[in-house]
Amino acid sequence: MTHQIIIVTAGIFGMLAVIFGAFGAHALKKRLTPEQLQSFEVGVRYQMYHALVLLALGFSSYNITTTTFWCFTIGIVLFSFSIYGLVLSDVKRKKMRFLGPITPIGGLLLVAGWLLVIVNAF
Repeated sequence: MTHQIIIVTAGIFGMLAVIFGAFGAHALKKRLTPEQLQSFEVGVRYQMYHALVLLALGFSSYNITTTTFWCFTIGIVLFSFSIYGLVLSDVKRKKMRFLGPITPIGGLLLVAGWLLVIVNAF
């Protein structure tokens, strides 16, 4: 995996986290319950955390494996974006319940990405 691809991916996720965070704080604040807003913010926060991890790995001399990159990338999509979908569909009273089981799968992929960072350090 090239460092350039990792950095670009990190930049896209970071940019989207800022956009989604602003969207949640301004456009959705009056439409969401406090619990829904908190869930939405968890998705944004975890997306940004992992965008920053990818950015750090991309700029480091550390050789990130393709598997590590994909664990973080797919983990972000499954975890954060499933939360966004659950919250937004709940607002429209058409909750996409099938997304519920996807969130922990994304979380497991994020954990696997961290584990691979540790394993690859040795």
